[in-house]
Amino acid sequence: MRYSLLAGAITLALTSTTTSAEEVATTTADATEVIQIIGDKQAARTVAGSSAVVAPEQLEVEVNTDINQVLKTVPGVYIREEDGQGLRPNIGIRAAAGGRSSKVTLLEDGVMIAPAPYSNPAAYYFPEAYRMHTIEVLKGAPLLRYGPQTTGGVINLVTTPIPQQRQGQVTLRMGENNSRDIHAYYGGTEGAWGWLIDTVQRDSDGFKEIDRSNRDAGHDIEDYLVKLRWSGVNQSLTAKAQYSEQVSNETYAGLTDVDFARNPNRRYGLTAIDQMDNQHTGLSLTYEADLADNLNLSVVGYRNEYKRDWFKGSPSSLINAANAGDTEAQAILDGTRDVQDLEYTHNNRAYESYGIEARIQSSWGDHQVEVGVRDHSDRMDRFQPVEVYDQVNGSLVYQETIQPTGGDNRLEGADAMAFWLADAWQATANLKVQATLRYEDVDTFREQFASVDRSDAPSARSSTAQEWLPGLSFTYDLNDSVQLLAGVHRGFAPLGGGATETDEPETSTNYEFGARYQAQSLFAEAIFFRSDFNNQAESCSVASPCSNGATSGSYVTGEALVQGIELQLGNEWQLEGARLPVSFNYTYTSAEISEDNALTGVQDGDTLADIPEQIFSAQIGLLLDNGWDNHAVVKYMDETCVSVGCQRDDSAFATTESLFTVDWISRYPLSAQTTVFLKVENIFDEQVIISRLPYGARPNKPQTVSIGLDYRF
Repeated sequence: MRYSLLAGAITLALTSTTTSAEEVATTTADATEVIQIIGDKQAARTVAGSSAVVAPEQLEVEVNTDINQVLKTVPGVYIREEDGQGLRPNIGIRAAAGGRSSKVTLLEDGVMIAPAPYSNPAAYYFPEAYRMHTIEVLKGAPLLRYGPQTTGGVINLVTTPIPQQRQGQVTLRMGENNSRDIHAYYGGTEGAWGWLIDTVQRDSDGFKEIDRSNRDAGHDIEDYLVKLRWSGVNQSLTAKAQYSEQVSNETYAGLTDVDFARNPNRRYGLTAIDQMDNQHTGLSLTYEADLADNLNLSVVGYRNEYKRDWFKGSPSSLINAANAGDTEAQAILDGTRDVQDLEYTHNNRAYESYGIEARIQSSWGDHQVEVGVRDHSDRMDRFQPVEVYDQVNGSLVYQETIQPTGGDNRLEGADAMAFWLADAWQATANLKVQATLRYEDVDTFREQFASVDRSDAPSARSSTAQEWLPGLSFTYDLNDSVQLLAGVHRGFAPLGGGATETDEPETSTNYEFGARYQAQSLFAEAIFFRSDFNNQAESCSVASPCSNGATSGSYVTGEALVQGIELQLGNEWQLEGARLPVSFNYTYTSAEISEDNALTGVQDGDTLADIPEQIFSAQIGLLLDNGWDNHAVVKYMDETCVSVGCQRDDSAFATTESLFTVDWISRYPLSAQTTVFLKVENIFDEQVIISRLPYGARPNKPQTVSIGLDYRF
C-alpha cells in the first residue's frame, strides 16, 4: 500500500502539536468524537443535499433491533426484507437497488464497514442496530466526500459516544418466541482520559417452525465495543475495538406460494441443518488535531476482519418445480418422498479490509475547504466444501464431503486510492455553494484454483478503473422560512473482484432539486431526484441473483433512468396536558431501462428490480405531561419486481406483495432513572410475500409483543 504521503502528514501533525505532560494534566478533556457526517436532525435540514438523521430519541422510543424497520422511516430508502429479523439487510437508496446493500456506502463512526467494500461489498455483516446512538443518511452531491458507492447514498451508523461524566444505561427487552435483547453501556471522562464499554446480547427462537425438527429458527448474538480516548491541548487520540459473533439458524429457502398461503411461518425440513456462524472484529485509531486557528487534521487507521460459514442447501429448483405443479418436487419438500444427493454448501469465507484515511479542513474567509485521501485494501478468501445428504423417511442422512475447487476455491481482492477536494462557499448571505471533486483509482483481482491445496497455477482475472467524480450543490434562502436546494454529481459503483479488464464500472449522472419550509415546529420538504445511468449494473450473489440468474459478478443492463420525488412533513401540536408530534415521509420512484439492449434482451421501459414505486411512513405521538408516552409507527411499501422487466411477465412469481404495518409503543416512567415500555409490532398481524429471494416466498415478521425497561445510572 502507498502510505508515504499519509505517514508524512501524521508525522507533521504530531511534531507540530506535541504538548508537555504538565499541559495535558491541566487540560479538560473534550469528549466530542468526529464520527458524524451530518450532525443532528436540525443540521440535516440545512445540508446542500438531501439528508436525514434518525435521532437518539427515535431509536430510544422504538427500541428496534432491526435496522430495516428503522430505515423504513427515512424517505428515499428501499428495504427488501429477507429473514424478518433484519440480520442481513438489503438496503437501497434512490437509484441504488437493495441487493445485500452492495450499492450503498456503509459506515460505522465514519469508517467503511462492509466486509470488503471494493471487491465484495455485499453486506453479509451488518452492525447491531440496537447499540446505535444515531443513524445518518446522506444523499446528493455532498456524499462524494465518502464513497466508494456514490450513486444512491451513504449510511453512517454512529455508536454510543464517550460520556463527559460517569454514566451508564441498561435497556432490557423480552418478548414472544423466547426473545431477549439487552443493550448496556458504561463510561465517563476524567481529566484527559475518556472511556466506554458497550455490549449487546440478543437471543431468540425465531418466528418460524421447521418441519420434523426440534431446532428453532432463531439466533444468538454477542456484540462488544470498547473505546478509549486521550485529549490533550488541541489534539486527541481515540482507540476503538469491536468484536461480535452470531449463530443464526437461517436459511436461503422460502416457500412455494401454495405453502405460503397455508402457513407463511413454515420452514421445510430440508432446511433443518441450515445455519449461519460468523465473527467480526473491528479496530480503529483516530488522531485529531487543531494545527492552527482554522486548520484541522483528522487521521484514522482501521482494520476489519470478518469470517463466516453459512451452511445451507440450495432447494431453488425444487421450489420452482413445485410452484409449476410438480407433485414429486412438492413431496420432497414435504419430506414424504426420499431423495438422494442433496448438496449443502459450507459458504465459508474470510474477509479483511484495512486502510488509512486523512482529512484536512480549513476556513478561508467565506470558504470551508476539505482535502482528503484514503488508501485502502480488501481481500476475500472463499473455501467452500459441499456436504452431500440423502433424505430418508423425512430425515437427512449424511453421505460424503466434496472438497472445494473452481468457483468454491478462490481469492479476490482490491486495492484502491481515493482523493477528494470539497469547498463550501458562502457566496452571499443567502447563497451557499458546495463543490466536490472525487477521484477513485481501483485495481481488482480474482484467482481461482482447481486443486484443493491451491498448488496449481490459478486461473486469473483482474481489472482497473480510474474515475473522476465531480459534484456541485447549493442552497439559497428565500427568507427565514424557505430554502431552495439543488445539486448534480457523477455516481460510481466499482464492479468488484470478479471484474475483467473489458468491464466498465457502473456510472451515472444524478440530479436533485427541491425546497424546504421551516417555521417553529412545522417542517416541510419536497425534493425531486433523477439518476441517468450510462451502464446500470446489478451485483450478483446467491442471496441476490441478478435478473439473468447469475449468482456472481455483475449483470450490466445498460442505460437506465430512475427518478422520483421525496416528501417530508412534520409538526408538533401543544394540547392541554399533552403534546402531539406527527411526521410523514413519502417517496415515489419510477425506475426503468431507458434503451433497448440487444445483448441482454432488456427493453426500453422495463421496470428495474427491487425498487418500489411508492413507500411512505408516519410517526404519531401522544406525550402526556405526566411522562406517559404513546407512539404509533405506520409503514407502507409497494410491490417490487423480482427481476428487471417484470411488467412483461404475467407470472404470479414475478413480483413481491405490498405491505402495510402499524407498530405501537407505550412508555411510562417509574422514576427519574427507570422507564418501562410495551411494544406491539405489526399490530394487525399482516404478513405478505415481502421477498422472493433467495429461494421462494418469504414473509415479514408477524405480530410480536414485547415488554422492557430502560435504567439509567
